[in-house]
Amino acid sequence: MKITVAAALVACFMPLYGASVHDFELNTIDGSKMPLASYKGKVLLLVNTASACGFTPQYAGLEALYKRYKSQGLVLVGVPANNFGGQEPGSNEEIKTFCSRTYHVTFPMAAKVSVAGDDQIPLYEHISKAAGAPQWNFTKYLVSKDGKVLRRFDSAVEPDAKELAAAIEAALK
Repeated sequence: MKITVAAALVACFMPLYGASVHDFELNTIDGSKMPLASYKGKVLLLVNTASACGFTPQYAGLEALYKRYKSQGLVLVGVPANNFGGQEPGSNEEIKTFCSRTYHVTFPMAAKVSVAGDDQIPLYEHISKAAGAPQWNFTKYLVSKDGKVLRRFDSAVEPDAKELAAAIEAALK
């Protein structure tokens, strides 16, 4: 089998640009590593969250969605970000306390990051290229079991929306 220079360069640099979501890592809200490769074989729903947004009550629906599909292989990851309207100004500890006390969140939460702008983290650069950049808080990205970004759901799509449930169910099959 003959390998071209171009193919070799693509193979060398693909991990840097993330061939899949599984090539990236976040930190948990508690500060430990969250390699997304550990979710291979599971369906991921990544949601950029904020505690002081008109969409913040979606935390309750996201928790219900997580509980509904967790046993079937869904992992929902909340990704706090302060990019839109300065609506997530708190520290990781403040965000964690708010989410657990107010919405009884049990799904994994990442440490606060930037999901847009000049300081956008590589994971969100990758998923933005694949499905479009988040336009506001509570944008949802559905990721297949093999790490491919399947679809973006904008903020106004509630966690109990039929279209979101149908997409999750299709991805879980």
